[in-house]
Amino acid sequence: MNIKNLKIKNLIDDYCLLTVACFFFAIAWECFMIPNGMSAGGMMGLCTIIQYATMGLIKAQYSYIVINAFLIIIAVVAMGIGFGFKTIYCIFMSSLAMHVLSGIPSIHCVPGGFFFVQETVLIPIIAGVFEAIGIGLVLRYGGSTGGTDIIALMVNKYYPLSLSFIFLVTDFVICSLLLLLPGKTFSDMCYGLEELVMFSLLIDLVVGGGKRTSYQLMVFSDRFEAIADHIIKEMDRGVTVLKAQGWFTKKEKDVLLILISQNQLNEVSRAIKEIDPKAFMSISPTNNVYGEGFEEIKAGVKRKKNKNA
Repeated sequence: MNIKNLKIKNLIDDYCLLTVACFFFAIAWECFMIPNGMSAGGMMGLCTIIQYATMGLIKAQYSYIVINAFLIIIAVVAMGIGFGFKTIYCIFMSSLAMHVLSGIPSIHCVPGGFFFVQETVLIPIIAGVFEAIGIGLVLRYGGSTGGTDIIALMVNKYYPLSLSFIFLVTDFVICSLLLLLPGKTFSDMCYGLEELVMFSLLIDLVVGGGKRTSYQLMVFSDRFEAIADHIIKEMDRGVTVLKAQGWFTKKEKDVLLILISQNQLNEVSRAIKEIDPKAFMSISPTNNVYGEGFEEIKAGVKRKKNKNA
């Protein structure tokens, strides 16, 4: 199989896995959380609250796609943030999956349904597992479900707040909004927090560090130039070439140093393997990467002192 056919096959495999992942994400909400009147964090949590507030008039899958489309337009127009086709595909596919599953009540977590669980406290735990698997696979294969991710990127661009802190605040606020609905109590909010905790614990296992982790790659290859050109031109990431010497052979080597985000790890690894199957690669997780393409360090804008004051 030549490189072109291999790329096509890998691309098809990616979208098949992304489709499955979107259905896992949809199962968490349409089969467990929504049928039991529960909500959690993230954009889908906000959309479920809208559905409950409108007595089901505005379904979560519809408001989800509308709000995400609105956020993407704002992010692109106001800040120039780019979104790949995989992100747009996952947003649409998640909405479609929710629409399909909402029409199959026999598999909902309700009395008589296939996923029925008598212990209410277990429902958000199971939902958190399904959502972690779904979102984790989406992130691993280069996609995103949008929502609070987009909000976090926009806030982080102008304010000295870490992405993790923004996610924490937005998720807690969304969970708290459930208390504004008639008939909802503090225990209902706790179910949402329970789902968030389970999701947070498992997402690391699925994607190896979650959406807030970056990786440092050291690549040893005789075809380092082709690899570097591909990463710069096709993936819009920087590459540093380090001069090294193998102590056994005493020969000089060129080593590539690459910093990438979690959702690009699979794509980079696959590209390196396609270009040079014999390449040697070391991958190390790293946190708090600052600079263009990652998080930014901001100390705020200081006002200039008035000399006449």
